[in-house]
Amino acid sequence: MKLKILAIAAHPDDVELSCAGTLIKHAQMGHAVGILDMTRGELGTRGTPEQRIEEARASAKRMGVAVRENAGMADGFFRNDQEHQLILIGYIRKYQPDIIIANSLSDRHPDHGRAAKLVSDSCFLSGLRKIATTADGSLQKAWRPGRVFHMIQDRFAEPSFIVDISDAFEIKMEAIKCFKSQFHDPDSNEPPTYLATDRFLKTIEARDAMIGKRIGKKYGEGFISENIPGISNLDALILPELP
Repeated sequence: MKLKILAIAAHPDDVELSCAGTLIKHAQMGHAVGILDMTRGELGTRGTPEQRIEEARASAKRMGVAVRENAGMADGFFRNDQEHQLILIGYIRKYQPDIIIANSLSDRHPDHGRAAKLVSDSCFLSGLRKIATTADGSLQKAWRPGRVFHMIQDRFAEPSFIVDISDAFEIKMEAIKCFKSQFHDPDSNEPPTYLATDRFLKTIEARDAMIGKRIGKKYGEGFISENIPGISNLDALILPELP
C-alpha cells in the first residue's frame, strides 16, 4: 500500500498528542495515511506494552488511518545507527510515503529528538539504491519521501507552517483518550505522572488553540521543516475566513 503520509514516532500516543488532527484531516480527504510506532512505550510508568498496543489500534481506528504498525525497537535505548536505520528504511520503502512526519527535533523526552534525527537520516538513506533491503524475499526499490516534517511536542517551537485542524480537533481528542492507561483516570491505582494529571489534556487544547490563533483559526497544529517548502502559486497560502 502506497501512503500519502506516514507518521513515524518514538512512542504510541506521540502522534495523537501532536499531529493527529492533520492525519485525521487528510484521511477524511481520502488520502492513505499511516502510523509507525517505533517502540511499544514499554518504559512508561503506567500501563503495559500490551495495553498500549491495543490502545494504539483503537486510536488508529478512530482516526481512520489506513495502517498502523510497530517497529519493535527498544524504548529508551534505540539509536541512530545502521541497525535501526535499516529497520526504518524497510518501512519507508514498503509504504513509499510522499510525506513523513517525525518527532520534534528537540523535546523534554530524549527519545523524541533522537527519533527525529533517526527518521530524517533514514529517509535520505532510503533513496540510495545501493542500500539493499528485502521484504517477503524480494528486493525493495529505493524510495525517498518528498518532504520530512517534524511535529511540535511538549516544548513549543516556532512552526515553519500551521495546519488548520478546527474540524478535526474533537476526533483528535477522542483518539488521545483511547490511551486510557496513560492519561488521567480517577479510578486508577497506578503512580501519578506528568501526563496523567487532570490538567494535562487541557494544555493540549490550549496549545492547539494558541497555534490556531496564529492563522485565524480555532485550532491548529504546527510543523517544523528543516528546509523551505515550495508552493505552486500564492493561492496555496490563502485560507478561507472563519464564518
